[in-house]
Amino acid sequence: MTEDTQGGKRKHQRLWLAAAVVTAILAVVVVPPLVSVSRYKASITHLISASLGRPVRLSSVEVRLLPRPGFVLNDLTVEEDPAYGAEPVLHASTVTAPIRLLSLWRGRLEIDKISVDEASLNLVRTAGGRWNLDQLLRTATTESAAAGQTRPVKLPYLEATSSRINIKNGAEKLPFSVIDADISFWQENPGEWRVRLRGQPVRTDISLNLADTGIVRLEATMHPAAQLRQMPVHLDLEWREAQLGQLTRLILGSDSGWRGDLTGELHLDGNADTAQIKTRLRASGVHREEFAPAAPLDFDANCGFVSHFSARAIDNLVCDSPLGNGHVRIAGDLPGGGQPHFSVELDRIPVAAGLDALRTVRSGMGPGLEAYGSASGKITYTPVAPDNAAQDSAKKPAHVDKAHSSKVHATVQGPLTGSITVDGLELRGNGLSQPIRIPKVVLEPSPATQTQGASLPQALTATVSLAAGGQGPLTVSTRLAVSGYQVTVRGPASIARARELAHVAGMGQVAAFDALAGEPITMDLAAEGPWMPAQRLPFGGPPPAAQASSAIPPLASADSVSGTVTLHNANWKADYLANHVQIAQATLHLENGGVRWDPVVFSYGPVKGTASLTVPAVCDGPKPCVPQFQVQFGALDAAVLQAAFLGARQPGTLLSTLLERFRPVSAPAWPQFEGTVKADSLILGPVTLREPLATVRMLANGAEITNLGGGLLGGQIHGTGTLHSAQTAQDKPSYALEGQFEKVSPAALGQLLGMHCSGGALAGGGKIELAGFSGKDLAASAKGTLHFEWQHGTVAGSSGAGTAPKALARFDRWTADGEIANGALTLKQSQVKRGSGSVPVEASVTLADPPKAAFAAPKAAPAGTKAGQAKR
Repeated sequence: MTEDTQGGKRKHQRLWLAAAVVTAILAVVVVPPLVSVSRYKASITHLISASLGRPVRLSSVEVRLLPRPGFVLNDLTVEEDPAYGAEPVLHASTVTAPIRLLSLWRGRLEIDKISVDEASLNLVRTAGGRWNLDQLLRTATTESAAAGQTRPVKLPYLEATSSRINIKNGAEKLPFSVIDADISFWQENPGEWRVRLRGQPVRTDISLNLADTGIVRLEATMHPAAQLRQMPVHLDLEWREAQLGQLTRLILGSDSGWRGDLTGELHLDGNADTAQIKTRLRASGVHREEFAPAAPLDFDANCGFVSHFSARAIDNLVCDSPLGNGHVRIAGDLPGGGQPHFSVELDRIPVAAGLDALRTVRSGMGPGLEAYGSASGKITYTPVAPDNAAQDSAKKPAHVDKAHSSKVHATVQGPLTGSITVDGLELRGNGLSQPIRIPKVVLEPSPATQTQGASLPQALTATVSLAAGGQGPLTVSTRLAVSGYQVTVRGPASIARARELAHVAGMGQVAAFDALAGEPITMDLAAEGPWMPAQRLPFGGPPPAAQASSAIPPLASADSVSGTVTLHNANWKADYLANHVQIAQATLHLENGGVRWDPVVFSYGPVKGTASLTVPAVCDGPKPCVPQFQVQFGALDAAVLQAAFLGARQPGTLLSTLLERFRPVSAPAWPQFEGTVKADSLILGPVTLREPLATVRMLANGAEITNLGGGLLGGQIHGTGTLHSAQTAQDKPSYALEGQFEKVSPAALGQLLGMHCSGGALAGGGKIELAGFSGKDLAASAKGTLHFEWQHGTVAGSSGAGTAPKALARFDRWTADGEIANGALTLKQSQVKRGSGSVPVEASVTLADPPKAAFAAPKAAPAGTKAGQAKR
């Protein structure tokens, strides 16, 4: 080829290229205005609506030629089927939809792909178990089946990036969502649909560390079928990098205290009728938040089974997992609506793994406790047919007495068989002074028992004997069921060993034993509770198989400990008491979460009494429970009582030790409690209070007597009082008492004052304030008032400080108001009436032991007065 020919060819190519560029520019400038956007908006809306099987709304459509011809859809909304709710199933602000150029030459509009960003998708599940995506898949299947006949315009590819998937249970929007989701949905071949998802699960009603909830990846392939439940599905699901603490908060709404990393996989092949499923669950570093074991609980469980979703049944379940140096295997079938049957096989499973698993579901287990030994065996659960039980009942001899047989527990063959043996069990640490060693423990199914109107299902039971420092062994029986546990402890044990065992078991109710010492105690305790607190799981209650089974009782809401602990010849020392309390006998009752000591026969020095103390578990209102006590004494002497309980810091200061203990700078404060104190009698110096009863409430800075009553001088006294403790070393404790007395015997009052009195009873009232440590200080600081009235009385004789005035020899009424100050009671407004006359009487009573009365000489009455005339 000549050079002229080649040059002409190149020139011709450049002309064609220039013409193509000009044509493209003209197309960009001229074609868009000529395109009927409104026409394509209707076509696009119809196309998407027909593809999704839902009404679709668009606010506007824009044409885009570069970089690829297509449309930009604004404000896309895909309406929901009314059967699933009123909220749109999908909403996106901006959607790009490239078109297939070749379809324009054929006179049709075909969209190649729809891409949305930051969209919101709602997945709805009805009460009947159907999802709102069912209709979408059914529509896709119908279009695929009709593709060979009418070849409708289909939506081959749908993708969403940085979007959000919300989950609803009917009309209720659940707090579960998937954010930052990338979703792809397309048709690989006619009738073959593919789904791909990647996102992060979150919970919207609580604050989560999103980096710890893990990443979910899903890939699925679906093929057409005559019915949706027969559609073949292949699904691969993976959940990685999930932290157990955040995972429990995500699922249950609260942190259950689990720590560790979790990875889960699920592979499904089949349809809703029959699907082969394989799962793998791997966990590393699993432990309780408060406990960091030397070897965390790691497992790698692989399970395979055939699932029948429509019938809610599982066949050929097999799960295997290595655990420590051993192996665990679970196999069985869970038929829908029928009784499950399965087996659990253990091969040299370390007991430490069981303890770690218990710590995983139970808080409060001793963090320093170490376990040794291994467990092996096999337990099989096979339901017993009702006909077998009926045959066993028919074999019962006819001559058995009916009255006797109604009380006998009938033994029924249970569904559990087999046993598990624990060899070389040993518990150490966590405050145990000596390890707990049990050479062999055999867990066997207990026989099911049935009584009139009640039945006790089977469980794994074992009974062991422990040496606990008593004269005989301590018997411990356990009952382990699916729903929870039951443990009974009976027998003697030393106080120290019982305290160690209680701390290992996490029993907070026995904290009072920390201050006890003495002879071995006798225990009769029972504890029971669920393995885990009952939680509300999403999407409703348990499956029908669990509802139909009556062999599994419902979970309890909390642990409970009940029973008694009996003490003999023990002593108790509290920080706020000066000396030990000697306990001759005491019984501790644990019931309904509360603690009750009743009775307690004690002695504190020379003071002896009987007491009861109750600490309730639940109280009204937000305030903590205040312990309630009752104390009963015999005959008491106030001086002896003070010396015993309070001690004496120095001679003559009997109240000093107790009152010093109210000082926050010197000793622990008394705990808050309230109750009653009774006694047969209380000697208060020269006065004896008969059957005194006081209601006492201890406060942060003292005490309050809300009710005080008793017999005084043949009458009754009623009053209230307060005690305010000393706040600094220079302060003195202060008291305030106020009360009334009635029916006081004149004879008893005269005997107290060393005089002869008779007549009607005395009544009155008063109040007094005192401060100090010793009796002398209290008498010197006393200030107050007194009022009394005396009807038809007589006073005769001398008191050693003067003879009673003649006006008191016989009177109709004596009323007086006195003032208490400077260690004495002084009558300042005292009038004695006889007939129509009235005579003032001045007197005072020294506050001493014994008290002394003094009368002033009567003043001469002025001439002309009725009193003077009567005197003349």
